[in-house]
Amino acid sequence: MDMDTLSALLNLLGDDDKKVFRSFLQRRNKRDDARNIVLFDLLNTDDIGGVEKLYKKAKNRDSYHALRKRLQDNLLLFLSHKTFEKSNSQSSEAMRLIIVSRFLLENNLDKTAFKSLAKAELLAVKLEEYNLLNDILLLKIQYAHSAYAENLELLTDRLLINQQQMQREAKLNLAYAFLRQELRDVNLKGKVVNLSTLIVNTIRKYQIAVSDLMNYKSIYQILFIANEYAAIYQDYRFIERYIKRIHHFLKNQTKTNEQQLFYHLYVLYFLANFHFRNKDFAPSREYLVEMKLHMDANSVYVTPFYPRQQLLFALNLYFTGNSGDATSILQQILLGSTQKYKQEDIEDIRICLTMFLSLQHDHSCLRQLAMFQHTDLWYEKKMGMLWTIRKNLMEILIHAQFEHLDLAVSRLNSFKRRYNAYLASTHEERVLQFVNFIEKYLIKPDVVFHPAFQQDVQHLLKANQDIFHLCFLSWLMATWKKKSAYQIVLEHLASS
Repeated sequence: MDMDTLSALLNLLGDDDKKVFRSFLQRRNKRDDARNIVLFDLLNTDDIGGVEKLYKKAKNRDSYHALRKRLQDNLLLFLSHKTFEKSNSQSSEAMRLIIVSRFLLENNLDKTAFKSLAKAELLAVKLEEYNLLNDILLLKIQYAHSAYAENLELLTDRLLINQQQMQREAKLNLAYAFLRQELRDVNLKGKVVNLSTLIVNTIRKYQIAVSDLMNYKSIYQILFIANEYAAIYQDYRFIERYIKRIHHFLKNQTKTNEQQLFYHLYVLYFLANFHFRNKDFAPSREYLVEMKLHMDANSVYVTPFYPRQQLLFALNLYFTGNSGDATSILQQILLGSTQKYKQEDIEDIRICLTMFLSLQHDHSCLRQLAMFQHTDLWYEKKMGMLWTIRKNLMEILIHAQFEHLDLAVSRLNSFKRRYNAYLASTHEERVLQFVNFIEKYLIKPDVVFHPAFQQDVQHLLKANQDIFHLCFLSWLMATWKKKSAYQIVLEHLASS
């Protein structure tokens, strides 16, 4: 584990947790001169000089790496204990009951053990945790000779049925893993695929029944792939038939358990995103409100879902003319404690806030733009190739918008060197055409007043009605319409 990863693990601990971890190290240390606490204190205070002095001679480098390895192992052990102790999920409760039951059986307390196993089984069935249920049934069968055991034939039947469920779930997970792998190649390597054909062929390859796809987890997996693919190709229409089936499925559901709720929240988010990208703002907001109600009732889901739910809510507000509220929502998130949120969510929020401000010709967008301090390679790996391309295009447009023309030309030349070949290989003619428009404008700004140029821009807009595509073209259209790009976006949405 490298130093950056070790530091990242330490960053998972709050101040109180770090004090507890230090005591944990002291209890586990067998020698008074153990240096793992010294290294922990140095890392905790970012004392790089102190770390280098800890083992300053070259011959001691092996000892230093061994020390880091011990600290890493202790930290992972501490995190596992902390996570298990703090988890109040029903899955964790079922695991605890299995562990306790095994201990009781080994110590001949069969009656109490089988009562605990019965509770664990009820939880596992309710949560559709087939692997946990398998462990419970195998433990019951192992002690089938006990006076408190259930009928062996009934246990055998339950085990075989459960193993069929496990096999079914394994096939679904394999199919999802395969689709995610294909999606990665689409996003990072520019591979061209037909998603509908890919999904059908994958279902056949892993021999999955259509009925197996109608549960929260499977719907989440399909919608995740479909949304990512649709975002890449800026076309959400092709998943409409899936959406209709999912609407029907959700209407027939009454209550969701803890495990299902996690996937249910994702399904609501993807449905809200689908409607937003199709400019159906009212149903998108309805799904987001329902999502927020579930999050408020189950606070454990606030941290993983809050940033993206708020971002999508802000986008709906912004494109229905409520720019002030939309901007305020995103600014409040970025002003808060962002460390608890995923880096990807924070980057998405910042790029949208930058777009909000720049479309309204607000100079503060330049401050937001300066916050993107990672390399293109980092963004490509973390956020995806097309996200990085759009971020770079936005940067060029903003610099042009505020008449930083030399900087805009420099960024454009760098962009072309890095991405033109990729865009050509992935048949992104629309992006290449847009880059051509920007270049013409930067070379000769008056070109925007030529009817032929304006017609070409309008034609490109008609060819792709995606809402973010509209924003990019509105930046250009604002140069000759003498309006803010935001006004142009709202006028176009109203007319369409």
